[in-house]
Parts: sequence; structure tokens; C-alpha cells
Amino acid sequence: MSAILFVHARGGPPLEYALPKMAAHAEVHVLALAPMPEVGAETWRPHCASVTEAEPADGAALVDLIAAQAGLVAAEAVLTFSEYAVVAVALACRRLGLAGAGERVAAARDKRLMRRIWRDAGVPVPGFAEIHRAADIDEAFDRLTPPLLLKAAWSAGSTAHLTVHDRRQAARAWRLGRAVMAASAEEGYAELHSTGAGVSDFLLEEIVTAGTRGWFTGPGWGDYVSVEGIVADGVYHPLCITGRLPTVPPFTERASIAPVELPEPLQRRIEQASRAAVDALGLDTCATHTELKLAPGGEGTWLIETAARFGGVLTTRQAEEVFGLDMIGMLTRQLLGRPVTYPPRMLTEGLRAAGSLVILAVDQAGEPWTEHPRWDFDAVDWSELLTPGSTIEPVHERSLPPGTPVPAYREAEGANTMAALCFLTAESAPALLADCARIVDALPKALTAHLITGADR
Repeated sequence: MSAILFVHARGGPPLEYALPKMAAHAEVHVLALAPMPEVGAETWRPHCASVTEAEPADGAALVDLIAAQAGLVAAEAVLTFSEYAVVAVALACRRLGLAGAGERVAAARDKRLMRRIWRDAGVPVPGFAEIHRAADIDEAFDRLTPPLLLKAAWSAGSTAHLTVHDRRQAARAWRLGRAVMAASAEEGYAELHSTGAGVSDFLLEEIVTAGTRGWFTGPGWGDYVSVEGIVADGVYHPLCITGRLPTVPPFTERASIAPVELPEPLQRRIEQASRAAVDALGLDTCATHTELKLAPGGEGTWLIETAARFGGVLTTRQAEEVFGLDMIGMLTRQLLGRPVTYPPRMLTEGLRAAGSLVILAVDQAGEPWTEHPRWDFDAVDWSELLTPGSTIEPVHERSLPPGTPVPAYREAEGANTMAALCFLTAESAPALLADCARIVDALPKALTAHLITGADR
């Protein structure tokens, strides 16, 4: 049986879901650059031929480590689902002569390079300026129209994203952003190929006027979407679109939902825009996750970013639940050089609806909770909050242990302040949207009520 090396680092789909998908096509050897989760180990561990733990090296040493381990297990493919490891894995694949994202992988990682490429290719992007030092902030305000979004060039999960209105506010935000990125790095949420990347690498970009008018046929949707896909030997295959709930200020994602409630002609326009963006990056073979902002009235889109990996924690599971797409299995086979059947066009209609909901201590308007109860999934009577036919389950690997206080939401830290992640299904996308809204409204009281009752006993 063929062997593959899976490089495990922070982020990506839960191992209890991902490892069986890979193991269905090859013997899986794991190189762990981050601690392997004990939660769900009884599910994922039987699918591992071996697990090798290693301290992450830097730069060429990390590429050496990955290439050497691939040689030891005679791997015919090397892959990762972590944003922080995609560059090192791509470079290791090039050294080994294996299929991978290719020499231009940094274009799908460094947001500054990405935007330069898109701007030069005529792909619509918000106005932006690169920030390397304090003086760059003044220059940015000379030519950009505030309000602006300060964004770390190597971040993920909306970490170190802050809205600023003037130079002084931007300077303070830059100091805070660098501190947040440094703290995230201490927790392992940082670029692995270059451990110094990201701490001072930022950009300021104009906040474009986006909206759902002219796009969605129903209420409750956010003003941006993502296209999930795979690039195979340089050919881009867009697979499906996922929609969102409105973000928590400034732009922290709260929920991802499939399918989107968009007429097919509009989905095809988004498909075309994503193709232009991904093609411009010049990737070889990898997963892609492309985010686009929607202009009001259905007039067009702005490209926000493309990643050389699958989107989010549960995007792959959503795609399988709704569209019947085993995207992890498809990518595994593609990297092994085996035949893969791609849809002739992006899929636009699903059988059911599925989504992921991030539990953050803010209400629907983005206002912080006044109290911070302890997280306990089993304390909530979910039947009172879900539409008949809907389901919900916690993703234990991405959730705090029961009894842990729900952390306060902090704008600069984005999804790092989440208490839990939940996977939901419903008969339709509107039903799932309504379920998420009820949960967000009711959860603080539901958790607090349980704790009071427990104390009274």
C-alpha cells in the first residue's frame, strides 16, 4: 500500500474526521509539529501507521526535517491541513519531486504578496498598503481612505485584525497587533517555515462597502462567501461555495454554512471570480479556500484572500454532508497521482444544510456578554433551540473542557477567544440560519441557568 506523510500542526479539520479519510487511500505516517489531541484519539489513532513527534525547526531546517521523515517512511505524498505548515510542506515536496502547492506557495500565504499579484493581474482587491515600520502608517493614510483594517500578513482566524480611523489609532493598533501575534506564536499559532514572520508584517487595507442586497434571497447572511476547491497539476477545480453569518466586529467569523441561498447565476459569477484569483497565484497541486466580499446590489466582488489548504475546521465535513464531496480523499488521491473525478462545474445545490458555529461571548450585534458562565455543552437543552430535524454536536478537539469559563471576546484576538466549535445540520439553509441565531441569543442564559441550578442543589 502507498504511504503518505501527514504533517500535523495547529489548525485544520479534526483528526478524527481527517485521518480516516486519508487512510482509506494510503498508509498514513504522521509527523507531529504540535501536540496530537488526546480528545478523539480512540478514533484517529488506529488510522496511523506511525506518529513521530518533533519540535518545529525553522526555515531550511524544517524543510529538511519534513523531507527526511518522508524518506524514512517512503512517502509518495506529503500533505498538511495547517495554514502554518503549507509553505514548508510545499518546499519539501519540491525537493522530493512530489506533487504539492509549488514554488509560488508563498503567494497563498503572505497577504501582501497575494494582493500585489492580484492587483497586477487586474483581480479586484481593496486598496492596501504594506506596513513594515511606523512610518509606513503615515504614508498609508496619505493615499488610502479610512476607515482601514489593520491586518497581520501571516495571520489566520482573524487574529490581529483591527479597525482604525486615524494615524494615532493605527499606531496603537500596530503595537497591539504585534503583541497579539507574538502571544499567538507562543501558543503555536504562527508561521512555521519562518518563525519570525508575522510579528511585524502587516498591511492596512480599505474597508470596502459590502452588502447582501441583490445577492441572497433570504435574510441572515453575511456579506462574504468562500469558494472551496482543489488545484490539480495547475488546473483549478472550484467545488462549492460556503456562506457565512455576519462577522463579529471587526471581521471575526462566527459561522460557516452550506449550501448558500444564492441563485445559480450569481454562484457562477462567484465561481468565475475565484477562478481568476486562484489562477493568478500560479499554484500547482493543493486545496484552496478563497474568500470574496460581495458588492451591494450584486454588482461584483472583491477578493480577500486565498489559502493553499481547505477552509476552516469543518468545511470539508460540510462539503461531504451537503454535496457528497470527500475533498480530503480527492486531494489525497490527486497527490498520489491517482485518477480523481472532479465535477465538470462547481456544485450549487445540496441535499441538506450543514454548518459550523463558533461559540464567542458576544451577542448577534457583537455586544459582549455581561456574564461569563462556564462552558458545558451538555448543560443546554438544545431541543428548545433547534428546528425539528436539525442536529448539533460539539467538536471536542476545538472546544474548552466542560466547566471552563467562557473567555471574554477580544477584538484583536479573533477566533482565539472562542469557547467551543459546534457542527450543525438542518433540512435547509434558512433553517440552519435560524438555529444559529437562536443559539447565539439564548446561550448565555442557558449556560448561566444551568450553573445556578447546579449550585442550588
